[in-house]
Amino acid sequence: MWKIVAENLTQKFNRRIVFKDIFFQIGSGHSLAVTGPNGSGKTTLVKVICQLLQPSSGVVKYIRDGQGVERLDIYSCLGLVGPYLQLYNNLTALENFSFFSRIRGLPVDNTRFRKLMDRVGLKGRELDELRTFSSGMLQRMKYVIAVMHEPHILILDEPSANLDEAGIMIVHELMEDQKKDKILIVATNEPGELSFGEEKIYLSL
Repeated sequence: MWKIVAENLTQKFNRRIVFKDIFFQIGSGHSLAVTGPNGSGKTTLVKVICQLLQPSSGVVKYIRDGQGVERLDIYSCLGLVGPYLQLYNNLTALENFSFFSRIRGLPVDNTRFRKLMDRVGLKGRELDELRTFSSGMLQRMKYVIAVMHEPHILILDEPSANLDEAGIMIVHELMEDQKKDKILIVATNEPGELSFGEEKIYLSL
């Protein structure tokens, strides 16, 4: 049983308050949606939750079976898709998968790689360099990397960015699977994606 607890999260840049006093608690089998107008701090909040950004005040706690999880161990249980997640365009899809597998300390599972490429609609492009991919294909590839280790926590910032209708359906299926017994957090303004969040945080300007 996993749980993420956010207490009194506040983020400031210089004198501007991006958001203030954010509280939430989410556990396995539940989902959270973060929404608000452009510039309201959705991406900033996602980065704070992922611990890519230190909040000005407050804390985010990761808890597993009642015990706190050390910061260095969080990465092993978390998958992230966002506009700021960069892949390596001069490497093939397989080389990217292999690189991120090694970063995570995992063996390169070619069988899982092929299954994931098929699931996101990229079958046949395994040995192509990512510089030959369209923006929508790159977004699909981000999901291959994000779920390669079957993360218990999946955090998506603008999950359907650059995707066509078929790609959006694939992502929605992944989101539906994730929220069944794991944790899903999504930052979006798309009504169809907001519906995946059982709980919602509304940020304002």
